[in-house]
Amino acid sequence: MSIPLVDLKDVSVIAGGRTLLSGVTLSLGSGEALRLAGPNGGGKTTLLRLLAGQIAPVSGERVYGLGGGFQRSAVQARRSLSMVGPDAEAFYLTRDWEQTVRDVLLAGYAGETLNLWEADEKALKRLAEVVKLTHLGPLLERDFRTLSHGQRRRALLARALMPAPELLLLDEFTDGLSHRARAELGAVLRDIHAAGTAIVLATHRPEEAPELNWRTVFVESGKLTDSLPVTSHQPPATSPLPQPTVHDPQLLVTLQNAEVYRNGHHALGPITWTWQSGQHWLLTGENGSGKSTLARLIAGEFHPARGGSIRRPFLARDVLAQRRRHIGVVGAELGIRQRGAGWGREWLGRDVIASAFAGTEGFAEEVTPAQWQEVKRLAERLGVVELLEQNAETLSQGQLRRLLLARATVHRPKLLILDEGLDFLDADSRERFQDLLPELIAAGTHLMVIAHREADAPAGLTHHLHLEGGKVACGV
Repeated sequence: MSIPLVDLKDVSVIAGGRTLLSGVTLSLGSGEALRLAGPNGGGKTTLLRLLAGQIAPVSGERVYGLGGGFQRSAVQARRSLSMVGPDAEAFYLTRDWEQTVRDVLLAGYAGETLNLWEADEKALKRLAEVVKLTHLGPLLERDFRTLSHGQRRRALLARALMPAPELLLLDEFTDGLSHRARAELGAVLRDIHAAGTAIVLATHRPEEAPELNWRTVFVESGKLTDSLPVTSHQPPATSPLPQPTVHDPQLLVTLQNAEVYRNGHHALGPITWTWQSGQHWLLTGENGSGKSTLARLIAGEFHPARGGSIRRPFLARDVLAQRRRHIGVVGAELGIRQRGAGWGREWLGRDVIASAFAGTEGFAEEVTPAQWQEVKRLAERLGVVELLEQNAETLSQGQLRRLLLARATVHRPKLLILDEGLDFLDADSRERFQDLLPELIAAGTHLMVIAHREADAPAGLTHHLHLEGGKVACGV
């Protein structure tokens, strides 16, 4: 009988005073394909981090069989396993150190976070193999911070493959990937699994998982089961967006020859484009086409290079505080900023939502009774009441994303930009939010949706903008 790669027996995990996993028993065999399913906050990411040795159990037993021998040391085991998830992405995006994609991959080969040493011949040979396997050649010399969300996912998978791990752990891996990228990297995962690598995938989108012989385990309320949990909740039926009847359209945003450079990389433009009242846009394009850059330009996080311009005529004063009060944005970068916004102090779910009223990040001004009532009303609508008093640093990616969706809409913004806004969400949370959109549109909000998945774009969007290589390929 082969030795399990990881064996958990009656394991419990506690963090921030909360029990995240309780009485978990799980054995993972060599070359196995294990899929983790369950609702937001159920414990999937915690289980991945436990398997990866990033957190320790407070009770029970965790034994590794990586390398063919039993060991309890997670430090030693981590040399034979790799994890791909938002935490690694956040590390590189929140530092001012320039790390090229080449640096990130070579650091992965050495088991380091940063590339600190000169690569030897074996490392360079493995680099060439992984770059060819993951089609990363054109991005190899790019600063990691300038990559799109989907490109970063590709680079982090390549980093994880550099040490040729026995076990690969993937957390919502397909989020942010275009259909083509999912197909390409799905083929990579099939190949490495066929070569003997065990894979554990946590996902809310099982239809996007590569075709492997998956064993599925459900994780809910910190407990594991092999059978689908029974639920009596029926998600609300979503309605199409109300159709606009605008007789005298007003300019909301206008771009004139706008270009954006990020750390010397030409990321967008030149683009000339207008957004008028009554228009709701779908923005599409391959990973790296400039979609997120355009969204952040509209929101005022980026500025056009000299010679281009952006105007927002709907604002009385076009300054950062006003933009944040009147433009709601949800995207990967905002999630990273909000998770660390408390800087070690108490930063609760209610603070995350309430910070929208003043357009702040990292602190929330005192809200009025009426504003607090709106926070509670929306929390009830989106099913996040239980998160209002929890520290944002302890939340799962899906739980934090639900709070950020509430934050983006609680103040009824004039513009709402959803940059892959439904990533990390379970099916119930996605439907709850989509059911809210017609109400927002009827109240005067104008919507832009960036989505690689057709199901994430609500019915009723009036216009479509498609980007290729940072330029408009099609706009209708």
